[in-house]
Amino acid sequence: MTDTNKLTAIAVPGFELPSDMSQWLHLLPREGNHHFVILPGFCDVHVHFREPGFSYKETIESGSRAAARGGYTAVCTMPNLKPVPDSPEHLQPQLDAIQKADLIRVYPYGSISVEEKGEQLSDLEGMAPSVIAFSDDGKGVQQDAMMEEAMNRAKALGKMIVAHCEVNDLLKGGYIHDGTYAREHGHKGICSESEWQQIARDIELVKKTGCPYHVCHISTKESVDIIRRAKAEGVDITCETGPHYLVMDDSDLKEEGRFKMNPPLRDRSDREALLQGLADGTIDCLATDHAPHSAEEKAKGLEKSAFGVVGIETAFPVAYTRLVKTGIITLEQLLQVLVVNPRKRFGIPFGEDFSVWDLDEEFTVDPQDFLSQGKATPFEGWKLQGVNYLTVCGGKVVYQK
Repeated sequence: MTDTNKLTAIAVPGFELPSDMSQWLHLLPREGNHHFVILPGFCDVHVHFREPGFSYKETIESGSRAAARGGYTAVCTMPNLKPVPDSPEHLQPQLDAIQKADLIRVYPYGSISVEEKGEQLSDLEGMAPSVIAFSDDGKGVQQDAMMEEAMNRAKALGKMIVAHCEVNDLLKGGYIHDGTYAREHGHKGICSESEWQQIARDIELVKKTGCPYHVCHISTKESVDIIRRAKAEGVDITCETGPHYLVMDDSDLKEEGRFKMNPPLRDRSDREALLQGLADGTIDCLATDHAPHSAEEKAKGLEKSAFGVVGIETAFPVAYTRLVKTGIITLEQLLQVLVVNPRKRFGIPFGEDFSVWDLDEEFTVDPQDFLSQGKATPFEGWKLQGVNYLTVCGGKVVYQK
């Protein structure tokens, strides 16, 4: 394969390498004493690629290039766009942009409600053939009756409801976790109940409707407990969390916009509960919630900056360095939540997509080096292990170091 380098492939259930790898492997460096590891293409069920409507933050193409660099070959794009994909007509501009970019596999969500306003349901039936699932991500569906109707209609269409859970009445202008840091620094806090209360409501609706249901970016210990209990009762529920919630908490906050995301970094006890939920299988997917903004939008401190951080280029190295190398989970467990579970739950085929990594190579996170248009990351300056040298999707090279 190479003169001085070694190569191994990690076996993952459902994933098969292409029968002829020679056409790709000659692209790897022949010197440098690397030990390359072939991993199946990762799948992120929660990204914001911002097109149409906000291409100054990110485009389908720039987001896809960033994803490919991170080892991702399949992503699901959230619907807080302009126009919001609430009908086939409003979905079409995004479908056109996806077809034009043609790098990785991009699956759009349709919104649950018209313009994500929570006042009337979107044309779920019209969009169903073209979307991966339905979500109002960025906003919780406040009306119980509307969510119940959405679940009934989604179930009839064979689609999943994917929920950003947040009770608006409990937010009270908060923008970081309602904890020690907020109190000591005079910030308005977001209480944990604003998340878990709506999860609890939705679980009762899932029991009633039988609709398959997935919870976005859980961040609280109560959310983990509620979902664990629901699974034990046989409820058709899965969930995700993001790398930042597993390796940081509100004691890591600084007065910078790159630490502001929704839900916020919470208490250490929440982080520990999330780690336990990851280890015991309560948490099914690791999703980045990759949310790019302009430099100006993220330069206004914790209070006034836009919610959202980027993470698709650093997700695997962060998780590998801080979770696998430290023995919290195994590499196989990490691949379960990055590859196997998201693809199975969302019906996304494995294909023969893969990436090739040197897991021993170290680097320092420098956002100016990102392929994403967004540069706001809480991991800036971190020393991590794991460098991607090659990503192949659909038989073509989509990233090469």
